[in-house]
Order: sequence, then C-alpha cells, then structure tokens
Amino acid sequence: MAKVLIIEDEQILANNLADKLRAEGFTVITSPDGEDGLEKVRGEHPDLIVLDIMLPGLDGLSLCRIVRRDTSTAHIPIIMLTARGTEVDKIVGLESGADDYVVKPVALGEFLARVRAVMRRVPGRMVIQDKLVSDDLEVSLTGRRVFKGDAEVKLSNKEFDLLVELMRNRGVVLSRDLILTKVWGYDYFVDKRTVDVHIRWLREKIENDASSPQRIVTVRGVGYRFEG
Repeated sequence: MAKVLIIEDEQILANNLADKLRAEGFTVITSPDGEDGLEKVRGEHPDLIVLDIMLPGLDGLSLCRIVRRDTSTAHIPIIMLTARGTEVDKIVGLESGADDYVVKPVALGEFLARVRAVMRRVPGRMVIQDKLVSDDLEVSLTGRRVFKGDAEVKLSNKEFDLLVELMRNRGVVLSRDLILTKVWGYDYFVDKRTVDVHIRWLREKIENDASSPQRIVTVRGVGYRFEG
C-alpha cells in the first residue's frame, strides 16, 4: 500500500485530501509546516509527497529543493499544491523539482487522477490497493462495486463508503461519531441515528441473516465493528 505525505497548513483541506486518498487504498500522513514535513520525509520514507508552497517556516519550494538534493529522498515524486497559479509560479515549481503542479482550488477527483498519473510514471512504485475481501464478500475500491459470491450487491454511495470504512478497520470498534466524521464528512451535520439506519440497510444487503448479523456487529453504547 503506497504511503502519501501531505504537507499542508490548511487543516480542512489536508483532511479532505487524506480522506480521499485513504478511501482509495493509500496510507496517509499529514504535516502542518515545512520543518515537520521535512522530518517526516526523512523518517517516514513516503512514496509520494503532496506539498503546499506557502507553508509556515520552511516554504514548499525550499523543502522541495532539499528533498531533491538528498540522495536518500531524491527519488520521491512530489506534487505541488498551491494557490499560486501564474505561468512563472508553475515554471519555478517544476524547476525546483516537482513532478506535477496543481493549482487550488482543485476538485478531489482531479487531485486523485493527478496522484495516480504521477505514481504510474515513477518506476518501482507500490501498487494501489484495489480490493477489500472478507470470505465471499469482495469490494472493488476503484470500481466502487461490491460482490457477494458471484452476485453484485447494489449499494448507495453512502452505504458503499460506510462498508469500506468498516472493512478497513475490521476488528476495531468505530463509534457513531467517528463514522459520521469519516463517511459523512467534517462539515456535514446529520443525526447519529442516520448511522444506525444505514447500518440496517447495509446488513440487509450483505449479511446472510440481517436479524442475526455476523459481519457488522453492534457494540452496545459505542458503535459497530466489522468481523471477518
């Protein structure tokens, strides 16, 4: 599973990008400033760096040049993500060593496409995880399709995202609050009972017996855990 380091001081943006990447099978680390980001580059050995230019302390251009000069990190691809979008800015960014230059605001779908394109161009990069499997249940992340045995299970977008979040954390109890944050988003207000309703719908589609669930287990007073 490829590891992405996001060095971005806008916390909401960093969280949104991280959630998008995790949903596609990446491991994600975030950093809020240049100095901390450089430490994480050297300590975490990411497979890709997403780098803002206008950072507190050490700026993104300087960080990019440092990474490129160091033989232990020079191979790591870098996508610059910034509000500075003039032709001169792009030229400076690319000549500093960036593999791609993305101007804010960027749609999450376009951002993910850019990440995939850069990863494909780098020899020896790790393959993006595409499937989650539990017994006869198989989830295709890139295709957003679910199969139970040979039959495809039709899920809504939120049901799919909920199932993926549960399967990624199998064996771990996820609270309703955490599920709301991960599946519905940081800025989305919904009643906690919405989680219970979607869990019920999901069980009806993936459990052999929804009245006695074996995959999605209720942990009373806390939330839910995926088994298998």
